[in-house]
Amino acid sequence: MTRAHHLEVGPEVLAGNGGLGRYVLLPGSVDRAARIARRFDGVEVHQNRRRLDVHVGSYRGVDFAAVPTGMGCPSVDIVVNELVALGARRLVRVGTAGSMSPTVRVGDLVVATAAVRDEGTSEAYAVPGYPAVADPFLVASMLHASGALGLDDRVHAGVVHSKDSFFGREFGQGPLSATNRAYMDVLAASGVLASEMEAAHLFVLGSVLRRGPTALRDVRTRAAALRVGAVLAVIGTTESGIVSLADEQATEERLIDLALAGLVHLAAAEA
Repeated sequence: MTRAHHLEVGPEVLAGNGGLGRYVLLPGSVDRAARIARRFDGVEVHQNRRRLDVHVGSYRGVDFAAVPTGMGCPSVDIVVNELVALGARRLVRVGTAGSMSPTVRVGDLVVATAAVRDEGTSEAYAVPGYPAVADPFLVASMLHASGALGLDDRVHAGVVHSKDSFFGREFGQGPLSATNRAYMDVLAASGVLASEMEAAHLFVLGSVLRRGPTALRDVRTRAAALRVGAVLAVIGTTESGIVSLADEQATEERLIDLALAGLVHLAAAEA
């Protein structure tokens, strides 16, 4: 690819980390992408017509990019495919979610190990029973960073739920309210920690687009072809709704701390 159609950048923008490519943080919102980029040194912003601006810079010696995906899996499909075509090989969703478990409080963070595919986009890539799982080494790096940051009492790891409909599926709007609430109750009883809208398709893309070695000798290192993951800030529940903007952004700042620290640890482990 010489230039991405939607992101409007070429592969040189994603180059870095000794040929591995920039480590890419994928928030849903434009504002969160800009706030992530404020942590970077030497920031450059490559704007495009869709406001999916590509922010690049470095953090603690690692080359990074922050790119908003917008809301929902169809947008993730476009952004991630273009990033991978441009040379990105390490991608982490940095998003928000609603709690589905009494043990996960508003203000906590979740490291997603896998996701329920309650969305339609990934059906264009994988059969219904195909799992949506995060890269285990990336998950391990995020869990290591949680301990290093002293966040283990507020960080959870486990399965999350990815949906297409925010108001219908999660909040029970519309004529299928009873059906949707029953579905969500089953997921909660099955131990699903939180509900969001993008992780499942990101995880499926991470598996089906991966072309490379599978032996642990290789995938422990930078030879791993593609790693994807997701860390989430819990900003509400179905019962209580979403917290204030100030509380939401405070939780997101802890989320950004975790994502950056986890990727720096991964970069050192892959060196």
